[in-house]
Amino acid sequence: MTHAPTDRPVVYPETDGRPMPDGEYQSVTWRYLVEALKNHFRGRAVYAAGDLFVYLEEGNPRNCIAPDLFVVLGAADHLRDTYRVWEEPGGLPDFVLEIVSPSTWRQDLGSKRARYASLGVTEYWLHDPHARHLRPPLAGHRLVDGVYEALPVRDTLRGPSIRSDVLGLELCLDGERLRFFDPARERFLRSYEEAEARIAELEQALTARDDG
Repeated sequence: MTHAPTDRPVVYPETDGRPMPDGEYQSVTWRYLVEALKNHFRGRAVYAAGDLFVYLEEGNPRNCIAPDLFVVLGAADHLRDTYRVWEEPGGLPDFVLEIVSPSTWRQDLGSKRARYASLGVTEYWLHDPHARHLRPPLAGHRLVDGVYEALPVRDTLRGPSIRSDVLGLELCLDGERLRFFDPARERFLRSYEEAEARIAELEQALTARDDG
């Protein structure tokens, strides 16, 4: 009987072959959240990503998580194919957000929540775009003595808002859109597309002023 060699390199897959996230709304929301955070934390040691496997144990590719969005404080912001905790000075994610969908809501509200708590993820967030499985459709939780406690919701002029102490930002529902709000600058975070559009507006206004 032959045995597989023990020195075979361990493979950490970059994808499981399944689409992520589910549906157009989830895709648009996910893209905004990641882009807005990367733009906001640019130049700082904060890593924000999604649609990426987070491997937890060296040599064991089965021990992994794949949050819709996660943020690690103290990790360099550069491109990665996978996030391997043992290689990263920032360690485990500090912030995780899952976009609830018909195919994931049971895990999001149950086993995933328990898993993230056991790992020590400081904040766990849930957003249900269609309010089918989670009401209200936005919920934030902070880990206290190993258990997630709900963060308070405030009614504001920009809609229901919940503060993330990890990010120093508020998450709020702007109509049907989930957005980040920066209380220090009193404005919503922009995606790269929104930021570029704003720059183009300012350049156009400056050109018009110079021509005038």
